[in-house]
Amino acid sequence: MCLGIPGRIISIDEKIPKLAIVDVGGVRRQINIACIVDEDHPPESCVGDWVLVHVGFAMSRINEQEAAETLRLLEEMGEVQAEIAAMQASGT
Repeated sequence: MCLGIPGRIISIDEKIPKLAIVDVGGVRRQINIACIVDEDHPPESCVGDWVLVHVGFAMSRINEQEAAETLRLLEEMGEVQAEIAAMQASGT
């Protein structure tokens, strides 16, 4: 399964404008934004955008509400996985 993780673009690389720094849950990473830029939405206008990040690429822009809901669902999935792992470890 391939998941896109929501993150917010916080800056654009000055030397390579199709690279940006994104904040994903407090972790900052460099990503490629080539898939989300065009003449109507150039790199410099991406700062502040919420995006779905997959393997180092911003795959699409999303709104803040979609980002929050996706993060909430991912957190729930993580909690369920932790509970299943705990149950398996205890033998129940």
